[in-house]
Amino acid sequence: MREGYAAVMPANAYNWVAVWRRNFLAWRKVALASVLGNLADPMTNLFGLGFGLGVIVGLIDGTSYIAFLAGGMVATSAMTAATFETMYAAFARMRAQRTWEAILCTQLTLGDVVLGELAWAATKAVLAGTAIAVIAASLGYAAWASIVYSIPAIAITGFVFASLAMVVVSLAPSYDYFVFYQTLVVTPMVFLCGAVFPVSQMPSAFQRVAGLLPLAHSVDLIRPVMLGLPAGGIGLHIGALCMYAVLPFFLSIALLRRRLMR
Repeated sequence: MREGYAAVMPANAYNWVAVWRRNFLAWRKVALASVLGNLADPMTNLFGLGFGLGVIVGLIDGTSYIAFLAGGMVATSAMTAATFETMYAAFARMRAQRTWEAILCTQLTLGDVVLGELAWAATKAVLAGTAIAVIAASLGYAAWASIVYSIPAIAITGFVFASLAMVVVSLAPSYDYFVFYQTLVVTPMVFLCGAVFPVSQMPSAFQRVAGLLPLAHSVDLIRPVMLGLPAGGIGLHIGALCMYAVLPFFLSIALLRRRLMR
């Protein structure tokens, strides 16, 4: 059994690049539409809530509400882009298009394929999150230098949520089941994890739950950088995100191995 699992792990440190490159070449044909699609929802929230609700809320910890919201929308955009790329595009490549089946006829292992898919989803997350950060900086709600410093946090956020979504992909019988993950997990995290309003304003029980969720750690890494404030507990946040990235990765490989061998 142990040898069977070892056979589906990544074969080396670079095979995944072939999967990433294949997805990139296919994406280039629809790059503009893809980027605009990933920006629609966070941009609506940024301007709709920022300019609308911001008038009512006023300042939060000495900064405008829209500037506070911008950091949360960068993290949310990375989460959404990685999640949807994995759940819909990667699922299609695995099932409908049978791209994975063709790739697995080469020297690449299942682990190489999964790692390449996660890296590609993280790339999409970086594009989406950075685009929101650029817009926020252009409007004066973030410093331009903060974009460079926030990219590593955006990238790990994308990898985390791609890894979590890959577990969903490994279990879902069809596309119809993804809506449960979207509505019961992804959407509540936006409101629980400080992306839209401060976690400190919520009841203590909700604050404890938020502290266990990956988006909260992403927001706590990205928002202070965009606001030019010192970030506390960086090691804790990075460690928690790494755990959320690595454990679901190995779990998804085990589940996909069982699914594909049926």
